[in-house]
Amino acid sequence: MKLLEERIRKDGIVKPGNVLKVDSFLNHQMDVNLFNEMGKEFKRLFSDCPVNKILTIEASGIGIACIVAQHFNVPVVFAKKTQSINLDGEIYISNIESFTHKRSYDVIVSKKYITRDDHILIIDDFLANGCAVQGLIELIQSAGATVEGVGIAIEKGQQPGGTMLRSQGIRVESLAVIDGMNDETGEIRFR
Repeated sequence: MKLLEERIRKDGIVKPGNVLKVDSFLNHQMDVNLFNEMGKEFKRLFSDCPVNKILTIEASGIGIACIVAQHFNVPVVFAKKTQSINLDGEIYISNIESFTHKRSYDVIVSKKYITRDDHILIIDDFLANGCAVQGLIELIQSAGATVEGVGIAIEKGQQPGGTMLRSQGIRVESLAVIDGMNDETGEIRFR
C-alpha cells in the first residue's frame, strides 16, 4: 500500500535494535483517515472470506482493528494483557513474547466472545517474530473457530514472523513490508 509506505518514509523513525517508531500516526497518535484507507484495503484483500469477527491484541492494534471492522460490519474482540474484575466467566489464555517490550505475558479472551461458529480475521499493527499473532491463533483454535487470515499494517520482512506463519498455511496480508532499515541513515527499504 503506497500510501502507508509513503507515510512511513515521511514520519517513521528508525531506532537502534531494528525498531521502527511510527507513534506519530499509527500506534500512539492515530491518523484515522489513514486507518480508513487501510480498512478499505483489508476489506478488498479479504473480501473472499466469510469474516464475522476481527481479533486483535491490546493495545496498539485496537484502533486499526476498529476501522477494519467498520468496513466488514463486524465486531472487534481484543485479547487483554491483564486479568480484571470485569472479565468474568471462562476464558481462553495464550502466552505471548513481545518483540517490542522484550517480555512474555498472558493474553486473555472471554469464551463468550469467540465460539466455534466464528470466522476470524486477525488485525495488528506490526509483525516481527510472529509471537503475538501465533498466540492469537492459539486462542482461536482453542475455541474451535476458523482463522480466515491475518492483516498486518507493517511487516518486518527481514524477521521470521511472516515466513513462519505462511509456512503454517496461514494467509498473511501486509500493507507495507520492510526489507531492511538502517538506524544510522534512517533508510527504510520496502519490498
